[in-house]
Parts: sequence; C-alpha cells; structure tokens
Amino acid sequence: MKAVILAGGLGTRLSEETATKPKPMIEIGAKPLLWHVMKIYSRWGIDEFVVCLGYRGYLIKEYFANYYLHTGDVTFELQSNSMEVHHSGAEPWKVTLIDTGADTMTGGRLKRVLRYVDGDEFCFTYGDGVADVDLPALIEFHRAHGRLATVTAVQPSGRFGALDIEGDAIHGFEEKPKGDGGWINGGFFVLSPEVERYIDGDATTWEQEPMRRLANDGQLAAYRHDGFWYAVDTVRDWRHLQELWESGDPPWKLWE
Repeated sequence: MKAVILAGGLGTRLSEETATKPKPMIEIGAKPLLWHVMKIYSRWGIDEFVVCLGYRGYLIKEYFANYYLHTGDVTFELQSNSMEVHHSGAEPWKVTLIDTGADTMTGGRLKRVLRYVDGDEFCFTYGDGVADVDLPALIEFHRAHGRLATVTAVQPSGRFGALDIEGDAIHGFEEKPKGDGGWINGGFFVLSPEVERYIDGDATTWEQEPMRRLANDGQLAAYRHDGFWYAVDTVRDWRHLQELWESGDPPWKLWE
C-alpha cells in the first residue's frame, strides 16, 4: 500500500517559518514535519510515498535527493572528486515527488497523482499533522465496511482550560479539555482510486464537494481515533510539537 501526502500549501499563518520553505518542511527535532508523517506510516510497513508538491516544492526534492548523503558517514576525495559512503541510516523508502501546481487545491492535487497509486487502495493525509493512529486497524476498518473512502475522525483538545462552575463557585479546572464534543477531519484517510470521479479538477477542494458527495452517496465512513492528534497551523502549534519532542516522549513517535 502507498501513502499520498499533501505538501504543497503556503502555510501563511506560519509565515516566519514558511517564507523560505513549504510548511511540511518546518522542523521538529531537527527533522521536517513531513519526515515525522512518513515515519508514522513506515512504522506500520508503508514505505512507498507519493508527495504532492506545490509551493517551493524544489526544496523537498533537494531534501530527498541528498537524503542518503545526509544520513550517512562519508569520505570525500577532493582531488579525484570521489565519495565513499561508510554507513547510511536512510530508511527503505520509495518516494515519488510530483509537482501538482502552485495554486492547485487539495482535491486537484490528489487527482493529479492518482496515476501513481497503481489502481490500488491507498492512504492519504496532510503533511502538517501527526497522530498515534493504529494504521493496521484503520485499514482493516476501511476494508470491512466496503465504502470508497474512510476519514480518521478526531476530537482535538480546546486551546484554553475549562472551569467547572456552579453558581459563582469554581469546583475544578481542566487544562485544555476536549473541544465541544464534535468530530473533525483528522486526515489519515484510506481511499479507493474510484474517488477520482468525485474530483472535477485543479480548483476542487477535497474537503468540500468531493467529501460531501461521498457522504451523500453513502461512500464515506469515519474511523474514530481517541488518541493523540495534532495539526500545525500556527507558530504556537509548531512550538507545542517542538516542546513535546524535546520532552523525550512525543506521543506520535511510534517508531524505535
């Protein structure tokens, strides 16, 4: 199975970081956010990726073009212009990088890369969100219900603490409780290639008309995930993930 990852957005609310790089290339623990997403999939044996590029996509190409070198110990013979690699810690990944256009919307980006999933069911997610999703259980759930699409539904925590008030007395305080109880799109989809017929073209936003039509046709299922999930949308979000990483036990780190 392959994983398709969206990595073409501007990340305007992270402008101090994304002025020079795509949002999935901002670093958590000296590794791009995109790398963290890929490691989540790789933990469960999914090592083939199709990455949808857009804004400054050439930086993602350069990152993977030099990945083997950056993760290895090498000797350079400058006079002969030769290089010997002694060891490399590169993952066994096959990464296909596709320029899906600077202004293409999420549905359009997906439509442009479907030829690279070889007609099989595939995973699909965003390059700016991490989670401790049990991918084998998610995939098994998708196959069991037989619909064209599965979305991982999550309940993110609120941004502020909540007071337990009765009258004018405060009986308790909960730091960043779950939100209003509603479930939202957490990415980590499993899709059939047949979803292509729900996408009109480059201007189509996946989260709007295609998902609505799939739902109306009874072809969209929700896999409820009660564990950790977090998406980077602001500098505050980025710093929060950085703090979790530096704690030594980031909840999305499922790999050794």
